[in-house]
Order: sequence, then C-alpha cells, then structure tokens
Amino acid sequence: MSVIKKVQFIKSAVNPKDYPPPKYPEVAIVGRSNVGKSSLINAIFKRKIAKVSSSPGKTRLINFFLLNDKVSFVDLPGYGYAAVSKAEREKWRRMIEKYFHTRENLALVIMLVDSRHEPTKLDVMMKEWLESLGIPYIVVATKADKLNQSEKAKTIKRIRQTLDLPKDFPVFLTSAKEGTGIKELMSYVLDYVSLN
Repeated sequence: MSVIKKVQFIKSAVNPKDYPPPKYPEVAIVGRSNVGKSSLINAIFKRKIAKVSSSPGKTRLINFFLLNDKVSFVDLPGYGYAAVSKAEREKWRRMIEKYFHTRENLALVIMLVDSRHEPTKLDVMMKEWLESLGIPYIVVATKADKLNQSEKAKTIKRIRQTLDLPKDFPVFLTSAKEGTGIKELMSYVLDYVSLN
C-alpha cells in the first residue's frame, strides 16, 4: 500500500469532541516547531497539503488527513517554539496531551528531530512521554540533505545515544527537499499499521 492514490484533508480540531470518528488506524506526526514537519508531510503525500511557513509555530490546531481511504495521518502542533507566549505554548501542550490520552485508534507516532543538531531536552521529554503512555513511535531525522555521507552515520549514532534508543530501534534519515528516505519511511509505517 505504499502507492499514494488519494489524500484528503479531513478537518482541524482542538478538542477531542471535534476529532473525526476513530474509524481508521492513525499515525501522528510530532516534533519541534522548526523541524520541517509540514515539508515532510508534503513529501510523504507527494503534494502540498500542509502549509509550509517561513516562521515556525504556525500549526496551532490538530490537522487530520486521510490517505488512500485507509490510514489517518495527524499533524500535531510543534512544541518548544520560543516566540509564542508561554500561555500559547501551554495551550498547545494540553492539546497534544488530550490527543495522546484520548485517541483510541492511534497506532504510531512519528517523532521528528533535526538531523543537523543533537536532539534537544524537549525531544528527550517527548520520547519519554510517549514511552510512559505506552504509545509506539519511531524517530525520523529531517533535513538530511544538509549532511554529507560521513555525517549521516554519525547523526544516527548521536540520535540513538541522546534519546537512549536500542540498536535495532527504527531511525530514518529523510530529506523533504530531495525525497531521501521518504519511500522507506512510508513503507515501514504502512506495513506497521497494517500488521498492528
């Protein structure tokens, strides 16, 4: 099912009562505000469906998409963006928390980190949070086009060390710009969702 036949934007929501019915297995995408989330979503779907902004922190709602009438993808607000007020950041945190706690069809979380930098304290906290809630997740490093070949191997090693991930834990290096790693990522995600 790795062929992208049909992608629909379903709706945006803030509260669980406004989420679409939990009809399909759901894959949520989460990451820091400037990690390149919208660009990755557009690369996954092979079309401009998520708004890419030059100023981070634009996703202020939970956005639901449907792929091939079979799998729901969810774009969660970015975390840790300093230029918005503390109250706004707290609102986003509660929004994400409610989603994680109430979404019964959530099958997998794609956690994004920036391949050019070591995962931040917030990334470590997100990883620990997902584990404490028992939510399956994988780690995807974005912006890999900025790295040379030797840096790529070092980056994966550094991500595993900082996030304390086992050797066989799935970590994908991707570039939305060049399309690198997108096919492998989608193949893994869709296989995982269909098997679980």
